[in-house]
This record gives sequence, C-alpha cells and structure tokens, in this order.
Amino acid sequence: MKKIEPAKATENVRHAIRDLVPVAEEVEASGKEVLYLNIGDPIVYDFRTPKHLWDAINANHKKCEGYANAIGSPEARQAIAEYANSMSAKNIAKNDAILFSGGSESIILALQALMNPGENILVPKPGYSVYNGELNFLNCEHNEYDLDEENNWQIDIETMRKSINEKTRGIIIINPNNPTGSVLTKKNLKEAIDLAGEFNLPVFSDETYDKIIYDDAEFVSAASIANDVPILGLGSISKTYLAPGMRAGWIYRQDPNGILDDYFAAIQKLCRLRLTNVGPGQAALIAALKGPQNHIPEMVSKLQKRRDLTYKRLNEIEGLSCDKPKGAFYAFPKIEFNVKSDKDFILDLLREKGVLVVNGSGFGQKEGTKHFRVVFLPPEETLNTAFDKIEELIKEKYS
Repeated sequence: MKKIEPAKATENVRHAIRDLVPVAEEVEASGKEVLYLNIGDPIVYDFRTPKHLWDAINANHKKCEGYANAIGSPEARQAIAEYANSMSAKNIAKNDAILFSGGSESIILALQALMNPGENILVPKPGYSVYNGELNFLNCEHNEYDLDEENNWQIDIETMRKSINEKTRGIIIINPNNPTGSVLTKKNLKEAIDLAGEFNLPVFSDETYDKIIYDDAEFVSAASIANDVPILGLGSISKTYLAPGMRAGWIYRQDPNGILDDYFAAIQKLCRLRLTNVGPGQAALIAALKGPQNHIPEMVSKLQKRRDLTYKRLNEIEGLSCDKPKGAFYAFPKIEFNVKSDKDFILDLLREKGVLVVNGSGFGQKEGTKHFRVVFLPPEETLNTAFDKIEELIKEKYS
C-alpha cells in the first residue's frame, strides 16, 4: 500500500512543552537520569489531589460510569457560575457556563468555534503554546502582542493596539501568565479591556492560576472590571485544585448585551459533537469549587518558598537574569550569554546535564531575546540540583 499522509493542517502543529519529552526519553535510555522541570504537573512532585475530590467521585461512581452531559450537568455549570461570581464577575448564571475535558479542550473548541482560515486573534508573547498550536492547525494567524519584561511582564498596550487589524477576532489574555509567572495590575488589565471595547472585540481571559498568587500581588478577574466588553473566562481544576488528571475545565461568559449568543451556541455544538464530558472530572469539579479550600494556602506557602529559591538561584548564575514570578509556578529567565538559540541551549542542558526545561521560543518572545521556562514545583533539593547543573553547563560551555 501507498504511505498514508497526514492532513496538511497538522504540519505546523507544535507544543513546545511536550515536544521535548521524546528527546528526554532518549537521554534516559542512554543511562542518564533526567530532572524534569518542563511540565506544570504538581502530581509528579510532592503535591496530592485533595481527598474530598476523590470522595466526590467515589460517592457518585454510578453517575460517573455513563455518558455525562456534553456541556456539563446543571450542577456543574451552577458551580462554575458561583465560582465566577465569587471572583467578582457580574450575574453569571449556569447557562453562561460550559464544562470541558480540561482547560486545553476549552481553548481548542473555543478557537474552532470562532476562527476562519486567514483570520487572527491576539495572543500574548510570551504565552501558552496550546493557543498557537491550535491556531496553526486552523490555518489562522497568532497575532502577537508583547509583554514588557522591563515592566514585570505587563501588557505592552501599544503593541497590542498596533497588532489589531480587520481580520482580528478577539484578544487572549493569560493572567497569571504561563510562562512568565507575571500577574497583571488592575490598571494594565483595564487598559487592555478598554482597547478591546474600542475595537469591538471579545476578551478571552485565561485565569487558570487565579489562586496561586505571591507576595503583594493581587489577582483581578477580567469580568470584574469589564462593563459592556464581552468576557470569556477560562479556568480549570488542574492547577489550583491539584487535579490535572481529572480533566475538568470551563468557560463562562459575561455578556450583558448578548453579543456572544451565536458564538456560545456554536461552542456548545462542538461539545455535543464529542458526546460527553468526563464523568469523574465533573464530580470532582463540583467538589473542588464548592468544597473545602484549605489546601490552597498550604500549597501557595510551599510554592512561595520554591519560588524564592528559584528566583535567587537563577539571578546568581552569571549569564542569566530573571524577573520575580508573582503567580503560577513558572519562571522565565533571560539568557544573556552568546548562544545560537535558546533551543540549542536547552538541548545541550538536557543531553549533557540531564535537566529538561523548555525553550522560550516555544512560547514566543521579543525579537532578539532568548529565554527558557523553569517549573518550580519540585522540592528544594531537586531544584538546587538542577540549578547547580545549569550553572555548571554555562561555566563549562558558554563562559
């Protein structure tokens, strides 16, 4: 038989975080231990899903065995609505919420329901690579605006304005940001929302890390400061509720003028096409959003110590500089020594020292700069070992 060719639409699909894992597996097969600082999965390290999420799954095991409502049960959507309102969204009801099989599926279906080939949507640079990968698949442009590294990675409003054109369908904001760990100020967020209103664009506010906040930073939901501008708020239980394997994410809309009615119905059509949600994840989501929250301060306290260590160690290494993350569990250090590309550096680091981080070019970065992303979920001992190895490589090969 003739070789079967994949669809052309898959040619440019990339996911920087996952695409490096096969190389790491080759390194491990050679006998070298690999320290994985590439994937934001708390369960790989010393975090565990809160027990009451498992209790909810077990208590509802019969319901969880069958098909679940494709857009989420009324109880799950009510829980999402109440959560959104608790974050100062305005009058969100259960019919304004949709449940997905994880946060990534919400991104994929939301873009599929909106974008036509040749159109574009504004994405932050740096930003989460699933957005760019899906836009490539849809033959659409990821029209990038800059985050300003010299200003704690706040949105550069002027580059956002200059990026908007007649084919722009919306603006994506990631707050707290993956990969930089930045948290937008209320003033900066309002400027972005006001700009969206000026150009009649909806705002997609990815707020996956909304409760993982450090120091004096304050998380402000986009819906809390938007008036007539339609907001789509995205979130999941994967990070804040330490349940990435349970696959439960959501979108809620704040749309007082009904601008999103047809679009929201189109997302629901795509949900029905894939038949069902994840039953156990749906039970876990209700328990997560409505149940005890006492694990959150404990988690943040543990992570803050690791953030402090990461910030200190990275800035002590000659040739690196790093802004202090204010949220999430990522740092995005800048490479200030001479290297062909950040991907060359991280591959050297993986093959020679057995440390896996992710190249900054996989997330987007300002022209002429080079970065890499570090996940600071591991215990301090593991982080210190990794930073020792990073420092060794730079001294041995790049000094």
